[in-house]
Amino acid sequence: MDCRIAEESPDRLMEYASVSIAFEVRSIFEVEGDDPRSAKLVEKCIDPPWTKNYDSVQEEGPLSWPKRWDISNWGIFAAYAESQRIGGCVIAYDTAGVHKLEGRNDLAVLWDLRVDPGWRGKQIGAKLFEHALQWARNGQCRELKVETQNINVPACRFYERQGCRLVSINRYAYPALPEEVELMWGMKL
Repeated sequence: MDCRIAEESPDRLMEYASVSIAFEVRSIFEVEGDDPRSAKLVEKCIDPPWTKNYDSVQEEGPLSWPKRWDISNWGIFAAYAESQRIGGCVIAYDTAGVHKLEGRNDLAVLWDLRVDPGWRGKQIGAKLFEHALQWARNGQCRELKVETQNINVPACRFYERQGCRLVSINRYAYPALPEEVELMWGMKL
C-alpha cells in the first residue's frame, strides 16, 4: 500500500487524534512468569469480545499530552494515503516527568501508534514504526521502548515482528484495571 509519512508539529494533535486507536479485544495474553526473558505469553480467547479505546480514558489521549508534558522534543508523524490521514505515531524523547524515559537522553519511547481501522493490516504501522526508529537513531538514541498491555495481542505481536523483545512485565501498573498487565518491549538501536 502506498502511503506518505510526514513529520508534524504538536499543533496538529487534534487532527492526529481523529484517527481511532480503538481495537477489539478478542483474546488476551495470560502472562506466565515474571522474568521477561523466560515468561510465556499464552493466548486465551475472550467471549464475548469487547472494545478498548485508550483515547476515552480521561487525561490519556493526544490532546492531554501538552497539558502534562513539554512535548517539544517529541517526534509526531502522520501517515497519509493521498490527502487522507490514515495513521500516526508519536515518539517521546528527553522529557522531564515521563518516567518511561528513565531520565535518560539515549532512550526513546514509542508513545503512541495508531492506524485507521480500515487501513490496518496493510503495513502502515510498520512504515510508521520504521520512521520512529530512524527519528530515534538520528537523535542519537541507543534504545527504544514501547508499552503494551496483555489485552492488546495484535500490538504485542506487531512489536515482536518489528524486532522488539519483551523487557519488563508489570502486573500492577494500572491500579484501576487490575486485569491488565503492562508489557514493555524494547530494542537496541
